[in-house]
Amino acid sequence: MTADPLLDRALVEEATKKSGLVWVQGEGSPARALWHIWHEGAVHLVGDGPGEQPLPGLVDGGTAEVTVRSKDKGGRVVAWTAAVAELAPGSEEWEAAVAELKGKRLNAPDAERVTVRWAEQCRVVRLTPREGVTPLPSGSLAAAPLPTGATTREPLPDGLPRLLFKRKRR
Repeated sequence: MTADPLLDRALVEEATKKSGLVWVQGEGSPARALWHIWHEGAVHLVGDGPGEQPLPGLVDGGTAEVTVRSKDKGGRVVAWTAAVAELAPGSEEWEAAVAELKGKRLNAPDAERVTVRWAEQCRVVRLTPREGVTPLPSGSLAAAPLPTGATTREPLPDGLPRLLFKRKRR
């Protein structure tokens, strides 16, 4: 984006800190919106366990493309390439990252033992920015939604059409 790597680094850090979600595309997988924290110069994610976000394509030693959105407008601010590292449960890095992640995890079903569950059943991944930023595309990048078992379609209640299309009396 700019010729100055320090400005690029500052842009990546500030935009990512302020955004609640980042779009991450791992190797051979579609981009997904993931919640994260920015800790010690990198994005940290928790997932791939029961009740947690999926992290497909994020393999230890691989790369990922990260797109950061604006928190207020939702538009793309910056995109960057990351080196992927999986943190070993119980390591010093893992403990520091999980302490921060725990504070940002909303609606955990087992808040008192969430770190134990993460150590046993989930992965904690660190995405460290590589030098420079990726130029933002000029197109929309709109894509079809990913397949899911979730549904909101149910039969309409019998009285709903009458309520919706009832004429107001004057």
